[in-house]
Amino acid sequence: MRIGIAGAGRIGAYHANTLTNLPGVDEVVLADAFPDVARRAAEEVGVTYSANVETMLDRIDALVITSPTTTHGDLIRAGIAAGLPTFCEKPVAASLDEAIELARLERRSEVPLQIGFQRRFDAGYRRARQAVASGRLGFIHTVRACSLDTAPPPEDYIRVSGGLFRDCNIHDFDAIRYVTGVEAKVAYAVGGNKGTSYIAEADDIDTGMGIFTMADGTLVTFSGSRENSYGHDVRMEVHGSLGDVAVGLDESLALESAEQDVAWPTGPRVVNFMDRFLPAYQVELAAFLDVARGQISSPCTVFDGVQALRMADACDRSRREGRPVRLDEIAGADLAEDGAR
Repeated sequence: MRIGIAGAGRIGAYHANTLTNLPGVDEVVLADAFPDVARRAAEEVGVTYSANVETMLDRIDALVITSPTTTHGDLIRAGIAAGLPTFCEKPVAASLDEAIELARLERRSEVPLQIGFQRRFDAGYRRARQAVASGRLGFIHTVRACSLDTAPPPEDYIRVSGGLFRDCNIHDFDAIRYVTGVEAKVAYAVGGNKGTSYIAEADDIDTGMGIFTMADGTLVTFSGSRENSYGHDVRMEVHGSLGDVAVGLDESLALESAEQDVAWPTGPRVVNFMDRFLPAYQVELAAFLDVARGQISSPCTVFDGVQALRMADACDRSRREGRPVRLDEIAGADLAEDGAR
């Protein structure tokens, strides 16, 4: 199988390296809006490159999109038009309206699409999902989730990222839906800035948190920050009437115990998301190859991407307006009724 990657930045090169080590991949082709970037990245990883995406589409069997968010929509449409099974990193699109349009296109098309929320393929999150689905935790009353980055992204990235909730916590939002199997009903969120000045200058926040009330009454809290230099801290706790489970509690946890004579965790600490989720990325892309072969249906659809984006938009509106926001106030509430799921 020949896999084309549109976008030769850090995550594109990372995926190229992962794909070359997966069985059944005969060739990986890198393309980018800047041909020299694609050529250099391809040489470093040891794959081939194409001068542009358009010419690459004629020589591949499946497409992986790792380009800037503003290009996702056009590349998804190009993949569908070429009949290529397509994987796209989150978010689906730069705007919710465009993401909704793509979800409707997904419904009409027979071309399989997969959105890149790698936590669905992490062993801990999968065990948490199984614990909830099996009923062994009883009814779920509380979920806590966090994503704390060791350092802010560059200023140029922050200005086009869509904000902390859409760029960072959107992974928590998808994981919340994935683990609980329930949709969010109401969001309330706050945020602030105490660190890097260019984040505030971009009308963004470096730290945020909020509460979701889920459709079944489960209460969910989440937090996110760009300013956690002690380590990359991604966790989830699920509390039920009969038991509790936690994701991310291992020796790499970026947390120091204040209790006397407690040495755990011993480290080394994880410092970035690619180290934290390397196995998950490998499983995720292996699953996409199965999707491309027609062996399984997409494990993370455009509809899933839209739902996470709607949660992010609800949180951003809540933060700006200082009030709880119902998810049915956010565009796309009719997608499930339309059969887009």
